[in-house]
Amino acid sequence: MKVNIAIFVSGSGSNCENLIRYFERSEVVKCALVVSNKPEAYALVRAERLGMPTAVITKAQLNDPDEMLPLLQGYDIEFIVLAGFLPLVPDFLIEAFPRKIINLHPALLPKFGGKGMWGHHVHEAVKAAGETETGMTVHYVTPVCDGGEIIAQFRTPLSPEDSVDDIAEKEHQLEMEYFPKVVEQVILAR
Repeated sequence: MKVNIAIFVSGSGSNCENLIRYFERSEVVKCALVVSNKPEAYALVRAERLGMPTAVITKAQLNDPDEMLPLLQGYDIEFIVLAGFLPLVPDFLIEAFPRKIINLHPALLPKFGGKGMWGHHVHEAVKAAGETETGMTVHYVTPVCDGGEIIAQFRTPLSPEDSVDDIAEKEHQLEMEYFPKVVEQVILAR
């Protein structure tokens, strides 16, 4: 029996699409639902083109157990993957899915994590700090922003000549290669 996952997104959805495509023929994992807090998120377009059910939720709905839990139960969701989802996950969801919510962060945590550290803000901070490497971190979601146990990290070297856009592209390549594999490994290990 396949494990149904929900992918939570806020933006363009390249990781969302990558996950959906990766698991299309999986015997273990089924992408069953894409949830976004932004009705204009391009991730929803990507998901719908691939035949995925989608749901748009408001901040109030995200923070309401009577809204979120039935939505996820309706798709038999067993696991949640955050792929560029910006709001903090409410405690009741973390409690309902213990060690079954994972997040992708575009830096090597614990560096460059926490409030305000998302997207280009992270890569700008990496550049400003003169880092010689960057990478991605996959971690469990806890009530502490970017504070959950690290599952996996992947690194890429940087040069002083790299622009913020270069740093973002190098890190994004890691996401495309490794994120679906880590999600699969976590689900297989449970």
